[in-house]
Amino acid sequence: MRILLVSDLHYTLPQLDWVVRAASSVDLVVLAGDLLDISSPVPLDAQAVVILRYLALMRAQTQVAVGSGNHDLTGPDPQGEQAALWLGGARASGVATDGDALLLGDTLITICPWWDGPVGRAAVASQLAADAARRPARWVWIYHWPPLGSPTCWTGRRDYGDADLGGWIAQHKPDVVLTGHVHEPPFKPAGAWADRIGSTWVFNAGRQIGPVPACIDIDLGTGDVRWSSMMGSEALRLDDPQAPPRSVF
Repeated sequence: MRILLVSDLHYTLPQLDWVVRAASSVDLVVLAGDLLDISSPVPLDAQAVVILRYLALMRAQTQVAVGSGNHDLTGPDPQGEQAALWLGGARASGVATDGDALLLGDTLITICPWWDGPVGRAAVASQLAADAARRPARWVWIYHWPPLGSPTCWTGRRDYGDADLGGWIAQHKPDVVLTGHVHEPPFKPAGAWADRIGSTWVFNAGRQIGPVPACIDIDLGTGDVRWSSMMGSEALRLDDPQAPPRSVF
C-alpha cells in the first residue's frame, strides 16, 4: 500500500490542485492537519466549503484520511473545547477524519484530532488504547504535531514538539506516525523529515512555498520511503535501524 503524506497546506489552492492530480497514483492520501489558514482574508467557513470540495475530488480517486490541525479549529464542541467542526462534512464524501479509524488490508490508520483541552486529550488517549487492542499487522497514526525531542520538530532554533505524543508512542509502539505542524525541520541541517523512535517511524514532510507541496511517499509493501521538496529528495527504508544521514545539505 502506498501512502502520500502532505500537511500544512494552509488553503494554498495550487498545492491542493497538485494533491488532487497525484491522488490516483497512491492507495491513501493523508492530510495531516492545517488545511485552513487563520491568517487568510478568506473567512474560515468559506475556506471549509472549498476544502471539502477538494477532499471529495481526492476521494473520488482513492482513499483519503484527514486529521485536524490548530488552524482547522472553527468552534467549540459539546464539551466547550475548540474543534474542527467542519471536518464532519468530509464524511459525506467517504473521507475518514478526526476520531475515525480506517482499516486498509492489514493496516489500521488511526486519525487523531487536534485536541484543545483535557477532555480532548483524554479522548485521544482512549482512542489510541481502543485501537491498540485491535491492531493488525501494521498500525499508522495521523497526529498533527511531532513529538517533543525529535528532529522532526526542530525549527532551527528550538524543539517545538508535542509533550504528550512521545509517551503515547512509548506506550503503544505504532509502526508509523504521520505528522506536520512544524514547517521547518526538513529544511534545517539539524532537523529531519524522518525519525525512528524505538520501533516507530515519525514523518513530517514540512511546508514549502510554490504550487507543489513538500510530500512523503511511503510504500508499506516494499518498505521504500521518499521525501520530495524543492531542495531535492531523500530516501530511506522502513527496515533501516535509524534515519540515514541527510543528503540535501
